[in-house]
Amino acid sequence: MKKKDLLKNAVEHIDIKAINSVEMIRAMKKMSFSARDLASAADIYDRMLGEKKCAVILTLAGSTSAAGCMQVYVDLVKNNMVDAIVATGASIVDMDFFEALGFKHYQGTPFIDDKLLRSLYIDRIYDTFISEDDLQHCDRTIKKIADGLPPRPYSSREFISEMGRYLVKHSKKKESLVQVAYEKHVPIFCPAFSDSSAGFGLVIHQYERPDNHLSIDSVKDFLELTMIKIHAGTTGLLMIGGALRTPRSPS
Repeated sequence: MKKKDLLKNAVEHIDIKAINSVEMIRAMKKMSFSARDLASAADIYDRMLGEKKCAVILTLAGSTSAAGCMQVYVDLVKNNMVDAIVATGASIVDMDFFEALGFKHYQGTPFIDDKLLRSLYIDRIYDTFISEDDLQHCDRTIKKIADGLPPRPYSSREFISEMGRYLVKHSKKKESLVQVAYEKHVPIFCPAFSDSSAGFGLVIHQYERPDNHLSIDSVKDFLELTMIKIHAGTTGLLMIGGALRTPRSPS
């Protein structure tokens, strides 16, 4: 089996604008278990959007991004439905920024020999495949961005903003979350930014510049998020998934 045989069916992100699910979610109010919970969550989110002084913070896990939900988050930002984002590094770097560079996630299977995948330099996220070669290109791009910035501590929000600025000129997929959020002035925070492909790029950046490098300041993240809360007053959370990804390696 060759690498191209496993990396041929790309994951396609769902377009919620093409689907009217309002009536279905309303019907779920009279159901049980998670269906009724989903309808209740939709009502709460609708109330957040109706409250003019409520700042909505979207939090999301990486697995939903690789699974085909990234366009949903882009549409939320484009339609002014979120005011800030807190995400895993995997969501922002390994998945969104990665695809903005022109790479893809592919439909795969969990029922496969990981030793085979390793030999082919293919990484697996449950039933989703990605090329390790492509991820290493993403790592090098993060390093390139870091190399071009003044050496000082940055919040993850500041560095991701620079990633968005880079994509304005260099992206191959124009509607990435990082770029759209940059253009719409929606801040993105990754409390564990280095816990992703970005970590590899920043490690190389610091290794090659031991006395003249930037760093990601997690305390600065905390301060900036705290100030958003203080100035917003009323805030609401749209939480999708949870937990933190660990750094990936070839299968």
